[in-house]
This record gives sequence, C-alpha cells and structure tokens, in this order.
Amino acid sequence: MSALFAPIELRGLKLANRIMVSPMCQYSAVGGSANDWHFTHINSLALSGAAMFCIEATHVEDIGRITPGCLGLYSDANEAALKPILASVRKHSKAAVAMQIAHAGRKASSNRPWDGGQLIPISEGGWQTVAPSAVPHKDSEAPPHALDDAGLKRIRDAFVASTRRAERLGIDAIELHGAHGYLMHQFLSPISNKRTDQYGGSLENRMRYPLEVFDAVRAAFPDRKPVGIRVSASDWVEGGWDVTQTISFAKELKKRGVDWIDVSSGGVSSLQKIPLGPGYQVPFAQALKEATGVTTMAVGLITEAKHAEEIVSSGKADMVALARGMLYDPRWGWHAAAELGGEVSAPPQYWRSQPSTQKALFGTTTFGAR
Repeated sequence: MSALFAPIELRGLKLANRIMVSPMCQYSAVGGSANDWHFTHINSLALSGAAMFCIEATHVEDIGRITPGCLGLYSDANEAALKPILASVRKHSKAAVAMQIAHAGRKASSNRPWDGGQLIPISEGGWQTVAPSAVPHKDSEAPPHALDDAGLKRIRDAFVASTRRAERLGIDAIELHGAHGYLMHQFLSPISNKRTDQYGGSLENRMRYPLEVFDAVRAAFPDRKPVGIRVSASDWVEGGWDVTQTISFAKELKKRGVDWIDVSSGGVSSLQKIPLGPGYQVPFAQALKEATGVTTMAVGLITEAKHAEEIVSSGKADMVALARGMLYDPRWGWHAAAELGGEVSAPPQYWRSQPSTQKALFGTTTFGAR
C-alpha cells in the first residue's frame, strides 16, 4: 500500500490520505470578503484528490491583512461571503476543509505581489501596522507600532472571534499561522522582537504570546476538531529563530494538544538566504517529528508523487502539503494515486475521465454513455 494514500486521523478528523492543499493567498478579496474568484479556486482544488484543503491565510482583523486584497473573517459580511462557497464544496467534494487564521503584524498594509508587494504608506491608502516592537521589516519602511497590553488583548480576542466564526461555517480544522514573518513569528524571532517585558528577551518570553493565542484558539474550537499550526523553523539569518528554538516551541505546543505542525521557514527578514531546492524544508519537519513525536506536515517544492511518497514512507513527515504544485496541476492527487496505486474520491461526473490503463483510481467501475 502507498504510504501517501494511507489514512490518518487528526483528533476526531479522519483523512483518507496524507495530502493537504496548502493555504495559498489569492489577494483577491474585497474588504476581506471572498468572491467569485474564491468560489472557483476553492471548489477546483477541493477536487484535487487531497484529503484536506486549507483555505488561505484568513485574517482576524482588518489591519492584520497582508494586502487590501487578503481574506478576512472579522465581520458578518466576511462570514456570509464564505457560506455559499463552503456549501458548494460540501455538495461536490469529500475533502475536509481547514482554515488558516492569521495576522500579518508589521508585514500588513502591503501591495499585492503583482503590484510589487511593498509596504503601502498611509498617505497612499495603507494603514498603521502593529508588531511586538517598533522595528520595521525593512530599514526603508515606516516602523510598526509596538503592541501594548490593550492591543495584545484585542488581537488575542480577534483570533477567538474568528475561530468561532469558522466553527459556525462548519470548518473542519484550524491552522494558526505562526510562520513567514507574520505576527506570531514576529514574537518568536529575536530579529523582530526587541521587547523587554514578559513577551520579549528569553525564549520562554518570546514564545509566551503565540502560546497564549494558541491556547485561546484551542479553547474556542470544539474539542473533537483539530487545531494545528504553521511555523517557520528557521529565519535563515544568523542570530535569528532556528530549528533548536522551534523544537522547544513544538514541545510546548505538544503539551497544549497541538494536532499537527506544518513546518516551513523564512519570512521574517529581508536578509534571509534560503538554499532553494526540492524538499529543502523537509529536514525541518523530520527534526521536529524525531524530537517531539508531534504529527508533522512537510512543505516546500514537493512536486513529484514519488518524492511525496518517500517523505511519508520513510517517516520524515506524516503528511505533505502542496501549494504551487496544486496550482499547476489541480488534479495532482489523482495523478499521484494513479502512479502510486492509491485511490481518491471524485464526483461521479468525472469517473469516466480515468484512462482505461488505470485500475480503480476512483474506487469505482467505469461507465459508458448511451
């Protein structure tokens, strides 16, 4: 049996295989609300053959959005806009639907990537960003406001409110975004966190706020449903956050019942030097899994079915999460199943797409038309 197509359970959620569609920002929302683009994007990738699809970084307050086009779940309008999309997914797909909830911190108020991705000044329609410390992401940018106690409480409460909205929408799992230089990662990294209070300085202090937010999200979501987190295991900058500190963080998360850790890297500094290559982040997932026993997801330039199979079968990670590969091939899971001898779920309208040389890809018999 293919290891990639073996079932796995995350708390009370049973998944038919070890593939997740990674959360991928689409920068196409209006006022934080999803629209017809999201309807097309989400419904398409919910039929990819992956057992779980994760909705893109969904921000817990308007000033927490990366760009003006980023998705949010901080208003009734945001919540209402997602309802018909999720109803369509449930009608046609068996994939579990997760949601990544996020706050961009000092990396908010940015242009969309295809518009340059740089910080938008307040004078040009941007907004004041917030962060652990008044340290800009780039020296040329205006500094964020350092969060005070009231701001910390507001954002923690916003994560709880978005979690409750996600539950009302019937979301199956939550992933807290603690990576890529966004707010939770900003607290963890000594590059961005220069605080001298209980939330800065020592590793214990830098972990404190992200752990408080995780605890609040976990408490607000039904116990039967899983809550995971995405982390950056390295800043790729000397003196920054690294895998040793990430393992310490993972051990604290394990005590709190984390259901998976999605292991990425980078994003907190423009000085990062990342050696890109297929599976370049897999060793981080393996290190966390070996040190803590926590269920891990491997990410990062995983595009080939045999590579994904090797990652899971060798125990380097429990699951793989694909992003760009899924955009390029929205039926990646089907093709991986055909190559590895696995099975995927597909709507009956598509059953006859299976080539005659493949056997029981969809676990059904083929049919003809009159």
